[in-house]
Amino acid sequence: MDAALMNIGLGLVTSLLGALLGGLWERGRRRRTVHRQASVFGVRPGEPCTIVLGSKHDAPLTAHRRDATAGIELAAFLAGLGCPVVVKDGSLRGGNGDRTEFCIGGPVGGANPRTGGHLAAHLPGVAIRPFEAAEDGVAIDVGGRLYRFDRGVQEYVLVARFTPAESSRPVVLFCGQSSVGNQAAIAFLRREYAQVMAAVPSVNRFCVLIRIGHIGTYLFHQAALEQDVSEAAFARH
Repeated sequence: MDAALMNIGLGLVTSLLGALLGGLWERGRRRRTVHRQASVFGVRPGEPCTIVLGSKHDAPLTAHRRDATAGIELAAFLAGLGCPVVVKDGSLRGGNGDRTEFCIGGPVGGANPRTGGHLAAHLPGVAIRPFEAAEDGVAIDVGGRLYRFDRGVQEYVLVARFTPAESSRPVVLFCGQSSVGNQAAIAFLRREYAQVMAAVPSVNRFCVLIRIGHIGTYLFHQAALEQDVSEAAFARH
């Protein structure tokens, strides 16, 4: 009887230890995942951040619904890291200082002029064609290669991270050809952060293109990494 009780006791202890170790391992795994996500997004737990939202091209100072949703999803992710967030519009001026800045929306049509300023100052190899440019309207030009806009079918979004010389924290751009691309890019970066880390030369400074396909069926959910364009985007000619 004593031996049986001892076996039962040992079994219970073993089970409890297994559950405890499993819980600690899972907690450690989640912590490592969050840490790696945060490193790609350029944030540190507890540090303040700024989200800059663009406007609808036909409604100044009014964020597109999808951009607003993307901003909310990003703010929720940052809140999980304990990062206080302030939200500004594209008319924001000045450096980002000691706050990581997330700038959402392209510059075409004056939607987010701050994105246009960032591109001009830090990504000289990138140009966004205007709406009026015939079949190349809203195309993203990186080093002379065009990524065309096929509304509702296939679109691209440029995601870049860099740190201005006058700032201590980085800027992260989500420059989509439409608000669908912006929402797709934020969701993709959270989900496929490891793929992005493996594709770029450094997570501290990179520029990638993300492709969104079959939008009419899947909206922003079918996103894929098109390619790393860091060298061409940051090159000064």
